[in-house]
Amino acid sequence: MNVIIIEDEKPAARRLSRLLADLNVEVSTMLHSVEESIEWFQRNEHPDLIFLDIQLSDGLSFEIFDVVDVRSSIIFTTAYDEYALQAFKLNSIDYLLKPIDDEELENAVGKFRSVQPKGQKLSLDFEDIKKLLVNPLEREYKKRFTTRVGQHLKIINADEVECFYSENKGTYAATTDGRNYLLDTTLENLEAELEPKIFFRVSRKFYVNVNHINDIIAYTNSRLKIKLNRYIDQEIIVSRERVRDFKLWLE
Repeated sequence: MNVIIIEDEKPAARRLSRLLADLNVEVSTMLHSVEESIEWFQRNEHPDLIFLDIQLSDGLSFEIFDVVDVRSSIIFTTAYDEYALQAFKLNSIDYLLKPIDDEELENAVGKFRSVQPKGQKLSLDFEDIKKLLVNPLEREYKKRFTTRVGQHLKIINADEVECFYSENKGTYAATTDGRNYLLDTTLENLEAELEPKIFFRVSRKFYVNVNHINDIIAYTNSRLKIKLNRYIDQEIIVSRERVRDFKLWLE
């Protein structure tokens, strides 16, 4: 299997390459810009699979294919979940949100391996996908959540939530009044519903609200510990693979 990575953040590209090595997938080339990628494609045999970052330092990666007739399968990678990612799911092998999760990467590679022996090539309509990126629809994120308290239905405003967390197969909202409310949803569903400028998923277990962070402390193994204004029930640790993206998000 011939695999290349197109990613403008070199540390992210190296990390992805290491994760792929753990899956016995060897990366032959790492490219970091639209211009560099065009030159490479014009001089080299096209790979079986491309891990393609959507936004590169010198433009959208789709600009590569304005010049080059792509003949590879693609797994998109992006930090921007506000994009219409379902379009990528339909037009590519898969898409992965950054920071890339080990299990999701393994599933995406498995999906490609199941397609490759059959010689299937997926049709990519870059023009349609570019329209979704360049002229994204206005997204309305959830401003309120409801939960049942006894016989009553309580309204919780999103800006009052210090964090969302999962525990014992339930999803909870910890609010500024020091209460924890069970919600009828999952953290995965919340991913598409929360304002990404306000909420960040620091680990598999926690989403935090930037407006309620009281302190950020260096923690073991290059991780970070977050202290919120009221929530103290559990330690909130930024997982190691999310630290860099978390720092960028803070800025």
